[in-house]
Amino acid sequence: MRRVIRSQETRHRAAVAVLRMLGITAAYYVSGRLGLLRQVGVEGSVVTPLWPPTGISLAALLYLGAGVWPGIALGALLTVVTLGGSLSPSGAGIAAANTLAPLCAYFALRAVGFRRELDRLRDGVVLVFLGAMGGMLVSATVGALTLVLSGDLGSRHFWQVWSAWWAGDAMGVLMVTPLLLVLRKARLPRVGDRWMEASALAVVAVGVTIVATRSPLSMIYLLFPVLVWAALRFQLAGSAPCALLMSVMAIIAGTGRVGPFAGDTVLEVMLNLSILNGCVALTALLLGAIVTEHNNIRRETELACEELAALVEELAPRTDAGGRADGSNGPG
Repeated sequence: MRRVIRSQETRHRAAVAVLRMLGITAAYYVSGRLGLLRQVGVEGSVVTPLWPPTGISLAALLYLGAGVWPGIALGALLTVVTLGGSLSPSGAGIAAANTLAPLCAYFALRAVGFRRELDRLRDGVVLVFLGAMGGMLVSATVGALTLVLSGDLGSRHFWQVWSAWWAGDAMGVLMVTPLLLVLRKARLPRVGDRWMEASALAVVAVGVTIVATRSPLSMIYLLFPVLVWAALRFQLAGSAPCALLMSVMAIIAGTGRVGPFAGDTVLEVMLNLSILNGCVALTALLLGAIVTEHNNIRRETELACEELAALVEELAPRTDAGGRADGSNGPG
């Protein structure tokens, strides 16, 4: 009987693991197709200003562990095959690079004690520098080298493709991973929640982003007061969606050569988008983490004060109505 139960439990765990990997594969492939909707050509190679699969892959690893890497690899292979029409040696190398990069980022974050709650400034900092900027060096370097070695890219164009590749992958981590980590704590809204302010923030964020990314007057700086508002009042739950909205709208404007991007070359658009998206992501992530850490410290301090007050009250001598302490030996 025990063997039957163990066999059933083993099959159940195996089925759950397979479903998880297939889910990651589907999420990788679908997000990759969405990212390719705004692809640009840099020296004959296809790159995107924002590559969401890197953010999804790193979030999946942080949630489920390194054992889900086959789902990431399968998603990368399917995306490469769809893009190229067949699986070539260079395509296999690119898929391997796109699998290895989030794995390296995951192990680097684990090594420094990263917490998925993003409730400390140090967690935001290490996600930026180790998870995004550091980990995505792997995919950009291996991918660009693979194209050079296969003859699909001239060596003189290596750094242009490498920088565009790295920027797109890093922006995927900075924009998508924090949002997915915040969703872990999502819950149904309650009556006492700040509905009016949240609705106003959403309307203002959409309106300001449209104006900033469509106006020819270079009004991109208008995005940052909205991000500060979202981070101060709603922490990452507000700043992460706002940052992703601003990034997507900026990419649409940049690849369409409208607004502040009108008349720019491809490389100028990629450079401006990378700087803008990087500043937006850093503002949203780090400021949200700072506010969250501050609020947690304040709550812990208030709780400690309440416990100390309760302890003092318990230890203090009690007095009767006549002002004498209980158990005193004063005159009768």
